[in-house]
Amino acid sequence: MALIVTPRQLVQRAELYHQLSQLTVAGVGIIQAFEMLHRSPPTRAYREPLQIVIDGLRSGYTLTEALQGTGRWLPSFDTALLHAGEVSGRLPNCFKLLADHYNDRARLARQVISNLAYPAALFHFAFLIFPLNSLQNLVWKGDIVGFLYQKACFFAPIYAAIFVIIYLCQGRRGEAWRAALERISHPIPVLGSARRSLALARLSAALEALVSAGVTIIEAWEIAVFACGSPALARAVLGWRPQLENGRTHAELLSASRDFPEVFVNFYGTGEVSGQIDSSLIRLHTYFQEDAERKTRALAEWSPRVVYFIIVLAIAYQIISFWTGYFSGIANALNF
Repeated sequence: MALIVTPRQLVQRAELYHQLSQLTVAGVGIIQAFEMLHRSPPTRAYREPLQIVIDGLRSGYTLTEALQGTGRWLPSFDTALLHAGEVSGRLPNCFKLLADHYNDRARLARQVISNLAYPAALFHFAFLIFPLNSLQNLVWKGDIVGFLYQKACFFAPIYAAIFVIIYLCQGRRGEAWRAALERISHPIPVLGSARRSLALARLSAALEALVSAGVTIIEAWEIAVFACGSPALARAVLGWRPQLENGRTHAELLSASRDFPEVFVNFYGTGEVSGQIDSSLIRLHTYFQEDAERKTRALAEWSPRVVYFIIVLAIAYQIISFWTGYFSGIANALNF
């Protein structure tokens, strides 16, 4: 597992799923598809886990069991969604869904990096110059060690904090960490609602695949909820079984739950009453996927602008502080 996931690695993962989708749609068997990928993988780092999957499939394991044998190679979202596709017999669709998912993530990551490039360069330039007394000591006294030490003390904690944030957000953690991250991000404008919409889109896609394959509705919900990536939704759904066995419906439990938005409750309830749950789930997936993409694009566009504004304010503060000190020094000298 990579320490930090880059756009290039996301594209490689998307290419892996894209090729699997194409091969399985063409009628190639799952073992043969993985063997073909093993001979020419998107990156050499995939050779070992692909071989583990091939060995597992040859030994009679299911795809899900074979993937679990690779350890932490795949995120839990991928494994859960592929399990739903395997159970439903719709693996090609799930491979395509994952390919699109990682292509979208790579595109957004590149957009964020591109938008942050100028503010980051401005930030470094400004704080290499300010405070001016350090730069003056470097120019007039040749204090190279003092200058470098001061800048290192300033930049090192910032780099460390950014590294930790990126690592924690991208790394695959246990249930407790993912639940904590969800609680922290939930009240943040745009980010919290974008994460929730993405989780509901994933849930709808996995649930529709399972229901269409004839999996019982209770089991379908319990399998699909692990594909959504939301511990809060998983806790809510996994606590429903006793009430469902006593005759309550999912629509009734959704209405009573505070974890699902009204749009989801209404669409699902309509599908349950009309007997067209699969159609309702397809519409729900489209609705929440588009909502998540729209909010994520807005976040990627506006976050760098906020960073830029903060940097400009910091530079303005340094400039005002310098000239205030300069004129105060002149005033003190005149008064003396």
